[in-house]
Order: sequence, then C-alpha cells, then structure tokens
Amino acid sequence: MKNKNITALKNFGANLLKKKTPDEIIESANKVNLKRTLNAFDLIMLGIGAVIGSGIFTIVGVAMVGEQSGYGAGPAVIVSMIIAMFASLFSILCYSEFTSMVPVAGTTYTYTYVTMGEFMAWIIGWILMLEYAIGNVTMASSWTGYFMELLRGFSHILPKWLVNPPVWLINDYKTAISVYQNMGLDPAVEIPKIFGIIPFCINLPAVLLLLVITIILVQGIKESTKAATILVFIKLAVIFLFIFAGAFYVAPENWVPFAPGGMKGILSGAFLIFFAYVGVDAVSSAAEETKNPQKNLPIGLLGTLIACTIIYVATALVLSGMVATENINTLAPIAAAMNSIGLKKVGGIIAAGALAGITSVILVFQLGTARILYAMGRDGFFPKSFQKIHKKHGTPHVVTWLSGILVIIGALFMDLNISAELCNFGTFTNFMVICIAVLILRKTDPNRPRPFKVPFVPLFPILGILLCGGIMIHGFMTLGISAILFLLWIVLGMIIYFAYGYKKQRRNEINSGK
Repeated sequence: MKNKNITALKNFGANLLKKKTPDEIIESANKVNLKRTLNAFDLIMLGIGAVIGSGIFTIVGVAMVGEQSGYGAGPAVIVSMIIAMFASLFSILCYSEFTSMVPVAGTTYTYTYVTMGEFMAWIIGWILMLEYAIGNVTMASSWTGYFMELLRGFSHILPKWLVNPPVWLINDYKTAISVYQNMGLDPAVEIPKIFGIIPFCINLPAVLLLLVITIILVQGIKESTKAATILVFIKLAVIFLFIFAGAFYVAPENWVPFAPGGMKGILSGAFLIFFAYVGVDAVSSAAEETKNPQKNLPIGLLGTLIACTIIYVATALVLSGMVATENINTLAPIAAAMNSIGLKKVGGIIAAGALAGITSVILVFQLGTARILYAMGRDGFFPKSFQKIHKKHGTPHVVTWLSGILVIIGALFMDLNISAELCNFGTFTNFMVICIAVLILRKTDPNRPRPFKVPFVPLFPILGILLCGGIMIHGFMTLGISAILFLLWIVLGMIIYFAYGYKKQRRNEINSGK
C-alpha cells in the first residue's frame, strides 16, 4: 500500500511537470488553418495600437500627480517611463527569441509549457486571461467616459437624451452610486430595479463597443489589423499635434522640483506606466497569423517598444513643461493642458484622438484574450469547441465571442483602478516568467536553431527578472486590495486546475492512448 502511494505521488508530480517540446507544439499548430497574413508593419501597428492608449491619455497624469495610496513622480515621470521601458526591453528580447523558435498562439503560456511543464503553463495562462480580460474592462469603461465627453461637445446639435443619458445607463453599479452621491441624489431612488429588488446599471456604450469589436475580430485578423492601423494613425496625428503645438508653451520652471515624490514617486510612476506595456505582449499572441514569423515578430516587438517609448517620453516632457504638477488634470491631462492655454478646439481634437487610441487598445487586448483561450483549448485544458476555426474567416470565432462576453460581464461591476492594478501584476509576472523560460531552454535545448537570440545571456534575462520583480514588490507593498486579489486569483486558478484541468488532461491522455 505504501509503495502504491509513493508511485501515485511520483506520477502526480511527473504529470505536473509534463512538458511539450517546441516541435510538438508547432506540429499541433500546423494542423489548423489560422491565416498567416501579418507582416512586420502590421505587427508594429498592432503594438502601437495596444500600447498608445489610456496610458498616454490618462495614466501619465496619474503617475505624475500620484494616487491617494502612492507618490507622484512629477516631471521625473520620464525616468519612470525609462525604467518601465528597460524592464520591458529585457523581457521583449526574450519574447523575440521564443517567438522566432515557436511561432504559435499562446505567448508566455506556450513557452511555459515548453520549459516548466503543465501546471505552471496553466497558472500562466490563467494569469494571462486576467491580464488581457481585466485590462480590457479598464479600457472599455474609460472609453465610455471619453465618448460621453465627445458627445457633450456637440450638445448644441445632438438631442439632450443622447448627450445627458441617465447615469445608470453609462456606468457600472459602483460608479453610478458614487456619481449620484456626488450629485446629492439618493442612488436607491435614482437607480431602477428589476422586479423591484435587483438594482440595474449597465455601461451601455462599452457593451455596444465590445460587441462591435468582437464582430470585427471574428471577420479576420487582417481586417482587425486594418481597423487598428486606421485608429493608430488617428491617435498618432493627435499626439504629434499636442507635442508640436504644446512645445511652444513649455515653461522650464514647471520642471522644478523634478522629482517631488523622490524614488518612491518614480517607482510608483513606473508601476502605473507599465500598464501601457501590456500591449507589447499582445503582439506575440498573433504569432500564428504572421508571415515569416522568425523575422517579422522580433521586428514587430522591438519596433513597438522603441516607437512607443519615444512617443511617451516626448509627450511627458511637453505636458510637464506646460502645466505644473499640482495643476495637472488626472482624468484627461493632455486635453486639459491644451484647454488651459486657450486652445480649446485642439483640446477637443485630442479628446477625439484619445477615443480612437483607447478603441485600438481594446481591439488588440480582445485579440490577445481570444488567442490565449484558443491555445489552452488546443492543448486540452478546455472543451473542444474552444479549438473551432471559422471556415470562411479562419479565426477562432467561439473563443472570440466567449472572451467578448466575459469582458462585457466584467465591465458591469469591476472597479477601474483595481482592474488596472491587477492587469499590471499579471504583466510583471509574465514578463519575469518569459525571462526564466529563456534561461531554462538555453540549458535544456542549447542546440535548437534560434533565428533571434537574446544577447548577453544570462545577464539580460536576469536584469529583466530583477527590474520587473523589484517594481512588482513595490506594488505589493503599496497596493493592498489589488495585491490580495491577484494572489486570490492565482489560488482560484490552482483550484480549477486540480478540480478540472488536471483530470481533463489525464482523460485526454487515456483517449489518445498515451
């Protein structure tokens, strides 16, 4: 009996560590017909579409001024950006090495399966779902705010019911309560109830946007990229307008003091700004739909990081020079800066650009969510329906619709600040894991052809781990609720794996005769 228990325990441990080789994963991917249509330019457009969004239109202001629980970076936010960029750079070099070797959907989840085994792959996939889906909840809800501001700019033309709809029709329940209380109204009276019992609030603009984006994504990856490219050009034009127009109003005295929050403020700013770099990971999720991925994926990943960092730093320099840190509007810092110098028409144009920017982020995040679910479904963790590919469009339409519905549900009740912080914890975790995975595969499979190789191994991966880990630890020390929720999310993922995923994989092995 004792020997049987020991054998069972050994088998259990072996299953947890069971890996897939890169060749097995590539062979599995080649059995399906996702269309390879993307080139390096398409990938960079997807990357800019994901990175240049609320980070530059909203979060940069919050990082400068600081949150209630943190410290403001002030003009030193450019240092925060550079720290976040380097933390991303080392990880993105590791992404580039893996995507050139194993150009399939799944990003860090797939690479973890290759290097650390089944259990860790599930956990990372679980975290990736949190990262993309919850990040998209934040984006969709922010989109509604900008959309309503844009409509109010046309209040002299549009009907009143459209410009000023009921609060409960454009906000989640928690936000609606806060808005009504600030208005001096009783939420219990103002919010309608289903069957006279259940309060009903719905962020209708966000829901409609998510439905439209889901339909676009089902139509095809090339069509989705075209839509993202159009939005990218709109928001880049708006950002360059701000940089070149605002540069004439920069007052160097606004850069003093340079770092009012000290190193704590700079690190807090780096944590917040890092939210923007979530989108870089999304580029690798399109690996299976990329032409010549060994060449184009590294170009797309590194090109995105370089272009976006330059844009962020230039925008932060102009913003911090135009407006003193204590006067920055954290809700719409760039548009408000233009309004403060009397260029209200330019401010309105920037608000429209922000809307385009956030829309492109939602599109790319939604793409990433669907591809993660698809990869995990193909590996047997989820029902076979998750593996279905649309016969006409060549897209994983079932998981695309499922991810859209999940984000819509999340947008109904998630707190925006907490969802953004949760997304950051997920990103830091995945960026550290990809660095660890490169180090492992260099040892376990050193002779495998690597079209792109991370230079200065093990130094660069170790630097990526230390930078991401250091900023993440700072986040755990300063962010209470979101840090606890992130740990609870991991525990929930472990419970689901042992209750469902582990058993399903063993049934799959029996059915396949392994």
